[in-house]
Amino acid sequence: MIEMTLREIADVVGGTLHDVPDPQARVTGSVEFDSRRIGSGGLFLALPGERSDGHDYAAAAMASGAVAVLAARPVGVPAIVVSPTPATVPSRSVALAGDSDGSGAAVLAALAALARVSVDRLTAAGGLTVVGVTGSSGKTSTKDLLAAVLAPLGPVIAPPGSFNNELGHPWTALRADADTRFLVLEMSARGPGHIAALAEVAPPKIGVVLNVGTAHLGEFGSREAIAKTKGELVEALPADGVAVLNADDSQVAAMASRTSAPVTTVGQAASADIRATDIHLDEQARAGFTLHTPLGSTDIRLAVHGEHQVGNALSAVAVALACGADLETVATALSGATAASARRMDVRTTDDGITVVNDSYNANPDSVRAALKALVTMSRAGATPRRSWAVLGEMGELGEESVIEHDRIGRLAVRLDVHRLIVVGTGRPSRAMHQGAVMEGSWGEESILVPDIGAAIALLDDEVETGDVVLVKASKSVGLWEVAEHLTSAAPADDRRGSTEATQ
Repeated sequence: MIEMTLREIADVVGGTLHDVPDPQARVTGSVEFDSRRIGSGGLFLALPGERSDGHDYAAAAMASGAVAVLAARPVGVPAIVVSPTPATVPSRSVALAGDSDGSGAAVLAALAALARVSVDRLTAAGGLTVVGVTGSSGKTSTKDLLAAVLAPLGPVIAPPGSFNNELGHPWTALRADADTRFLVLEMSARGPGHIAALAEVAPPKIGVVLNVGTAHLGEFGSREAIAKTKGELVEALPADGVAVLNADDSQVAAMASRTSAPVTTVGQAASADIRATDIHLDEQARAGFTLHTPLGSTDIRLAVHGEHQVGNALSAVAVALACGADLETVATALSGATAASARRMDVRTTDDGITVVNDSYNANPDSVRAALKALVTMSRAGATPRRSWAVLGEMGELGEESVIEHDRIGRLAVRLDVHRLIVVGTGRPSRAMHQGAVMEGSWGEESILVPDIGAAIALLDDEVETGDVVLVKASKSVGLWEVAEHLTSAAPADDRRGSTEATQ
């Protein structure tokens, strides 16, 4: 963030100074909600959590070098205190588990206000371009590709993992400083108005809408409601901005009428401004294609896995060209871009010759379908076909469509001829996935329902052989990454980057 005094910050967030000996003391470091990550000159956010309250760690943060604490009550050390009000309580927040009195909401509202001022000043100085990305699936992969293609043009700030809610969004925006040229932000939603609210925190100059699928269908109720909310991003763009829309998704393409910004379309459709032809996959399901743009055409070979990455790459190309990149630079950057976020199409081969596709960070019907297709491509490539295993858990937040969508995934696994389907869980959606596979024609133990992660690991240990390809995917609440990490003999990572519950 830009350097600011404690008095300036208090004025911006509408707070009062408590136990502050010098109101002119300056915050020169980062803003953190984990006291263990505070460094010299930082500002600590005291947020309540499900297991702990950040206010209890205020003294520890100060001992680590914080200048002050942004809190909802005095904490005995220098603090900017904001009071909870009904207006500060949002309709949803992953970060506010345990926030019974609205104190966390007040701190988040203050964080948003601080981020807005910092971004506004950096943008006004002429050095910062904010890029927003939304869609039912593919946001994180596209964000990583965007960071890669924009890096040759200048310093880029992008969120680690999927840091895309009321905490992660302003926290990421506050990482930008005077040297930052591009701020790339994921924008998620679980209801109408959420993307519009995030756009208020860090107004985007360029907006990318990838697709309208069924993620969070339980909260929205319909794909039409999802489309309406995703379109809030293009509505927030200025007239001199750029809207990048997927021409292959009719609901996304229709968003062109909802923005005053110029529109660039991407996709495989012949009408797309930036399009891909001659798409082919190698033995690792990495796509190659011919890229066509207004600046000319060139061949692209991606280092990330899955045919679905082609659309993500086209969106990244559109943004990079809009920011002044040349075609050769973009092609080179795309070819070298790898998966930068944990547990997203992370492909590794063990010492025993087993290929593990760890796509376990999260799941929705669209992303599971894409992952299954990549699995089958990888297993069938080469002179000798390999056995394919899909270890799948429940997909969350699908509402009344949950059983239907899980049934469809089970049936798709059979139609794609996945060798073995291991469905993990005892709930109705898991049973529907297994039953869908059986009804579609799975015989014997081609599809098997196991009660938990331990049972899945035991089965794999007994039956997986050298040369097999194993996909692991489920909503993150299932914790299925333990299966992938067991297979690759990797100790479970402290993936706090994607967590918004850590208030320590």
